[in-house]
Amino acid sequence: MLSKLPHVGTTIFTTMSKMAVDYNAINLSQGFPNFPTDETLIDLIRENAGANIHQYTPMAGLPSLLEGISNLVHKFYKRDLNPTENILVTAGATQAIFTTIQALVHKDDEVIILDPSYDCYEAPIILAGAKPIRIPLNALFLPDWENIFKQTNDKTRLIITNNPHNPSGTVWSENDIRSLEKLILKHPNLTVLSDEVYEFITFEKAHFSVNSSEILKDRSIIVSSFGKTFHITGWKIGYIIASETLMIEIKKVHQFLVFCVNSLAQACISDYLKVTKVESLGVFYKIKRDFFREKMKSSRFELFPCDGTYFQIAS
Repeated sequence: MLSKLPHVGTTIFTTMSKMAVDYNAINLSQGFPNFPTDETLIDLIRENAGANIHQYTPMAGLPSLLEGISNLVHKFYKRDLNPTENILVTAGATQAIFTTIQALVHKDDEVIILDPSYDCYEAPIILAGAKPIRIPLNALFLPDWENIFKQTNDKTRLIITNNPHNPSGTVWSENDIRSLEKLILKHPNLTVLSDEVYEFITFEKAHFSVNSSEILKDRSIIVSSFGKTFHITGWKIGYIIASETLMIEIKKVHQFLVFCVNSLAQACISDYLKVTKVESLGVFYKIKRDFFREKMKSSRFELFPCDGTYFQIAS
């Protein structure tokens, strides 16, 4: 059989997780935490399991959850959203990214990926018949804007950005957002796919979201993840924020992939958003980052700066 993805094998995360088991090592490879889920969320599972919420939800998501996401975005980024037109609940961030690329990218288009990058970006580009354009980040793991401008052309349909960045832990400055704005203004057919799943895990530096930019917000798709934010990666639930024009196309693909997302998970998170404070997440992970870096001082590894996410680059 002729493979559509001949160069794709087992993901590096599966390989490294198996090695951790084989060698009885601490698994620092995959993006899931080893501490318990908040008991409040566990209680909400029990409460909502008895409610009449076990059938299909509206395709975009439970209205109460869409409203909760809208309130969250307004609170942190002062962006006003129409919950039914600008938000789509997805089966995790990976499905959100796959769906977006399949909806917006056409054969022979080009899509910019900034390396090192999350491994789920390339495959949907290839499946869409498009060409991944891989551009390395600079020595500080930040965008090399001069190179990006050089390699962006009339064929470039998407640029995929990841901020805060996996795996380096870097966080963009406001100047990076301004550079992205200039790129978008120069190329009218270009759209941003902004992977912001670690948006609430930042330390000394603030997170500058595409949501906050008047220039970018209507030319961008923002992806986030409740799995990352609430330490529930196995729930596989995230969301997309986009303009109505972009969302119409994204929903066309979404309905034939999953139609809707687990109703119980949606109900629980809808309730949880009313009582939890995501702004405490950065403090929570900063304590863990500082502990890890302190313990590693006596090792042979040199640690790179880490301003966000729960990843740490070492050499």
